[in-house]
Amino acid sequence: MSNTTQQETIRPTTIEPYPTGAAGSILITAGKTKVLCTASIADDVPGWLIDKETGKATQGWVTAEYSMLPGSTPQRKKRGPDSRGTEIQRLIGRSLRAAVDLNKMPGLSITCDCDVLVADGGTRTASITGAFVALSQALQTDKAKALISSDPIIGPIAGISVGIIDGKPRLDLDYILDVAAEVDMNVAMNHLGEFVEVQATGEKGTISREQFDVLLDLATSGIKELMALQRMALEGISK
Repeated sequence: MSNTTQQETIRPTTIEPYPTGAAGSILITAGKTKVLCTASIADDVPGWLIDKETGKATQGWVTAEYSMLPGSTPQRKKRGPDSRGTEIQRLIGRSLRAAVDLNKMPGLSITCDCDVLVADGGTRTASITGAFVALSQALQTDKAKALISSDPIIGPIAGISVGIIDGKPRLDLDYILDVAAEVDMNVAMNHLGEFVEVQATGEKGTISREQFDVLLDLATSGIKELMALQRMALEGISK
């Protein structure tokens, strides 16, 4: 495989239905990384979204929870909340809320659970990409349609990691590349090419404006590939 292919192509990625009790449920695989993403529907929302005068919800809500299961890494990951997991699930929730018009789903709450089965880099971005499909799947169920009058989806959201390794920009980092990165960046983007979130860290140095722009362009190309996979997955689910 040429260096150009390694730098500019996402890892082999699939998004497939995975049977669970949730309204939306898929398994996303990116290289060796595997994340089970489910979306569960409830007909209540956080109290601060309830109008005090009418007692009715002013809008809906989408949130996320993220966890790495004990067997997802070679050394057992302990169960329970941790600061990294909390930060990641907030990122996932913010990204998913950018994909919906919350005003079109008053009283409807959806929780997207992202459980990492195998961790080999890019778990947070794979969670964003997969959770959007699970969210969309859940919103097409009879239960959701009974609670809302129109589809609140604005457009897809996907995430990808990029970085600089040995001075070269790389796309969709696995664990080996991630730990070697001089610069590590996670990008979430919508279908219009607008950035929902960019997390960039100079792990072993600084990043120039030129490098920053190159990484954003690389992330954009990768996210376009992921959105094509999301579309194919949703078309397959709807049949």
